[in-house]
Amino acid sequence: MVDLAVPSISAIVATRNRAGLLAQTLDALVGQTWPRERLEIIVADNGSSDNTRELVEGLARRPGAPVVRYIYVAEPGKSNAVNAALSVAHGELLAFTDDDVLPEPTWLAQLASAFVDPAVDFAAGRILPRWESDPPSWLSRALYGPLSVNDNGEQRLAIGAGERDDVMAQGGNMAVRATVIARLGGLRTDLGSLHGTLRNGEDHEFFLRMRYAGCQGIYEPTALVRHWVARDRLTPAYFRRWLYENGRDVARLESSYPLPVSRLLGVPRYLWREAAVNAYRALRFALGGDRPSGFAAALRVLWFGGYIREAWLGKMAGTFGTRV
Repeated sequence: MVDLAVPSISAIVATRNRAGLLAQTLDALVGQTWPRERLEIIVADNGSSDNTRELVEGLARRPGAPVVRYIYVAEPGKSNAVNAALSVAHGELLAFTDDDVLPEPTWLAQLASAFVDPAVDFAAGRILPRWESDPPSWLSRALYGPLSVNDNGEQRLAIGAGERDDVMAQGGNMAVRATVIARLGGLRTDLGSLHGTLRNGEDHEFFLRMRYAGCQGIYEPTALVRHWVARDRLTPAYFRRWLYENGRDVARLESSYPLPVSRLLGVPRYLWREAAVNAYRALRFALGGDRPSGFAAALRVLWFGGYIREAWLGKMAGTFGTRV
């Protein structure tokens, strides 16, 4: 007998040509402790040319598996894929993860625990790294953001107006009430990730939209997933490009969702202060031989350069993305 007191959940995964990693993600979703009769898994295939469809359809036939839906979305962009999944989702809670993420068996149960409070509109979980190769010596935890590793510690935190500005919900590990999507809409399709680029920002924009709409959230650290970090991302060049583009991205997003702060030359004053501090730290750590700290500080200065460029020249050019 179905327990209607237990909320139904739609677990949504957008994917493109990652059948090998996707298979691990789907195995982890099928292995969730959440009741099968209150779970559906939706895979939105954004133009794969590998065996993604056969993989998902095989999972749907697996004895004891929950409902598994496969949809093919030809129009490029992760946002298009996610929105297509949202259009067919039946869950009261919508849980999002990525095709290179490995959720713990209790992931859905822990996310759902945040919604026991009817005032909670969304929940963000903890993301830890799953390294393809050992991380380089210059990589510090301060630079985990470009790797989509979002670890805000082991304490449950409130997220909302006047609450946590340093905790953001990310599409690799978050859940939202379906009523929030019905009220605010899905992801912006001009921001979604495109193959071969670093363009993103759909998660950040949706998070800001929820915040501006007065939605209340919870950071639930026990809702744990592990994100695959490919070795080709572990290069200084990747981090330089990501941080610079991300600075531009954030300036564009903040033009739509302005912060209530004082500004100097059109830029929040606190960012000028942060840039000065990071420039000093970059030099001090470099001279002191602390390469990881010096590299992280230098990249934050580069991020500020991207922000400045977009803040001053944004009407002529720009892309979108998220801030670390």
